[in-house]
Amino acid sequence: MGALWIAHVTVTDDEAYAKYAALATEAIAEHGGKFIARGGRFVQLEGQARPRNVVARFPDLETAEKCYNSDTYQRALSHARDASERELMIIETSENL
Repeated sequence: MGALWIAHVTVTDDEAYAKYAALATEAIAEHGGKFIARGGRFVQLEGQARPRNVVARFPDLETAEKCYNSDTYQRALSHARDASERELMIIETSENL
């Protein structure tokens, strides 16, 4: 089954977060991930809104998790930790993507 990587983000340091974004993009591509939403318009219906929302699709949950744990993504994450407030989850879909 396919998987979606969903992030809700408030950026607090644009320069550091740009470094994160460049490395994260590389890590996601290395693991067969593709962005399907990246910072576009949204309507918050419930819960806490974050101004940046990102969705990437992966072939399966295991690959998405390997991406997160990869050296490239962990290097990226070192730039995001002090440059943003964020939630990130991986959700298995009910169909192949």
